[in-house]
Parts: sequence; C-alpha cells; structure tokens
Amino acid sequence: MDETVLVTGGSGFVASWCIVDLLKRGYRVRTTVRSLGKEAAVRAAIGAVVDPGERLAFFSADLTSDAGWDAAVAGCDYVLHVASPLGGAGSKDPNSLIGPARDGALRVLRAATKAGVKRVVMTSSVAACSTSLSGGDSVSDETVWTDPNDKKLDTYRISKTLAERAAWDFMTDQGVTTFATILPSAILGPVLSPDGLGSVQIVQRMLNGKMPGTPRLGFSIVDVRDVADMHFRAMTTPAAAGQRFIAAGDYMWLSEIASTLREKLGARASKAPTRGLPDFVLRLLAIFDRDLKVATPTLGLRRSFTSAKAQAMLGWTPRPAVTSIVECAESLIAKGAV
Repeated sequence: MDETVLVTGGSGFVASWCIVDLLKRGYRVRTTVRSLGKEAAVRAAIGAVVDPGERLAFFSADLTSDAGWDAAVAGCDYVLHVASPLGGAGSKDPNSLIGPARDGALRVLRAATKAGVKRVVMTSSVAACSTSLSGGDSVSDETVWTDPNDKKLDTYRISKTLAERAAWDFMTDQGVTTFATILPSAILGPVLSPDGLGSVQIVQRMLNGKMPGTPRLGFSIVDVRDVADMHFRAMTTPAAAGQRFIAAGDYMWLSEIASTLREKLGARASKAPTRGLPDFVLRLLAIFDRDLKVATPTLGLRRSFTSAKAQAMLGWTPRPAVTSIVECAESLIAKGAV
C-alpha cells in the first residue's frame, strides 16, 4: 500500500481504532496529538493490537492553533478528522466547546484542501441529526439536522451541529478534495487505554458501582471497531463523496445494558445496578450535576438512529450491541479501569 492517511487526535478512543484499522489494511498512517509527550503511550496501545513497524508517524497539532497542521497533512492522500475538543457537555461557557469544534474543523479542512488530499472524512455525531427535544420518540436518518437554536440543547449537541454545518459550508466550493461525515451514536467496544473513554464511562460506572440505579435512558449503540470500519469505507467508496453516514446499531435501555453485564460477566459485574431510578430522582440530581442535566430532556424517550444508508451504500454492517458491551467491559477490567 503506497498511500498515507492522517488521523487527527490519535490518543482518542475512535482515532486510535481508526489507526489500527488502517495499519491492518497496509496504509502508512500519520496522527496528531496535542503533545508529542503522548506518543509513547499511544504507540504502545496501538502496538498491542497491530505492529505499526515504520508506518506510523506522530505530529504535534492542536485544534485551537494553526501551528502544525500544514506539516501534518503535507503529502497525505486522505485525512480522517476524528479529533474533538475537550470539555464537559454541560459547560457553563458554550464557546469552550463550540469555538474549538468549529474552528478546529476548519483548520484541518483548510490544510487538507491546500495539500490537495483526495478526501476528508470527518467524525460528527448523531447529536447533529436529532429531532427536537420537545418531541416524542423518534428515528432519525441523515436528512435530519439538529436545530442549534433549540432551547433544550446542551453545548455538546450545539457544538457538533455547528461544526459539521461549518465544515459542509466550507467544502461545498472545493474542486479537488471530496468530503464525507460520519455520525456515530453511543460508542462502546474494547478500549486500547483507560483514558478518554467517552460513552464507555456508562459501562465503567456500572461496573464500579457508581450508578445506583438505571434512569429511563437509552441509546443506539455502535462498536468502535465498526465506526473505524465506516471511516475507511467512506474514505474509499467513490459514491460516498458529499454524503453523511450514521453509524448506529441496536437500541438498548440502560437497564438492558446493566442486565447484559450481569448475565454475561457474572461476579465481575456484581456492582451493576439492578433497579430503576425514578425520573424525579434524576431531575433532582441534575440540579447539582450539569452533565446529568443534559440527559433529562430525553428521559423515557426512545430516540434512535438508522444506519440503513451506510449499510446500503457502503456495505457496512454493525455487530450486535451485546458483543460490544461485553468486550467493552472485559477490556476495562483488563486495563485496570474498573
């Protein structure tokens, strides 16, 4: 394989699995980290799954600065923009997420188009294709765009929507570089390191006994390895140019995730919750916890997402959610994160 792919944010959960996937397919891979001090840890985590040999290189670049991006992209055939700004979903300052997400995406796209890469695939989120939080149950596809002016939206959902919108607006007039976006739902599956866990914290909290009961919340689940596979397919499928793709699989309530852990892991999941948490308790706790406040508008609602488009156009198939949950839990235990 004589092609090079830049994967941004190499220390992240999704990005590290994208790197593994590309290395297994024979690509040369570059990745960005905010500090090269992270290189050894990321290289070790990836090396536990696949031997990168001389095919993996690290570059220092941050979404909040122009520095480093041109050098990282120069000579690349493709870019997977996976990196996402740090910050709590319930942050008091909306710009702590919105600015870095939108401006960071544009920095990467400017560098990629200047370098003339064939295609950029950007990781967005189903947070950018959700119906109004004032509505009831829903099933969303790629034609849906989240309304950033919805008063019930948290900063994370707004940031993902505005960043993807800005990216599409920027790429519309580009003549050389094609563009596609991937919108994952709740991402589970095996972790390569105990850091930057994202959605995996749901399983971690259950195993640690830090979730006393399960609120009436649920998610469409997708395996991190399947998200990486979809990035590759969107990168290499000609017809994927100019398209959004939802990466989502089975829908499961938190209570179902907890019972799956108990059933499949036995004593190792003895701390997983066995009872439900009444809505009023979560709303009470949300007064003191901004991250919980983010979840309260969706209590009791089944808001799912369909990946029919990706399955038809990319030949993509998600693995069962139960597999992702069990292998996620087993990896957390093996990495000492529980």
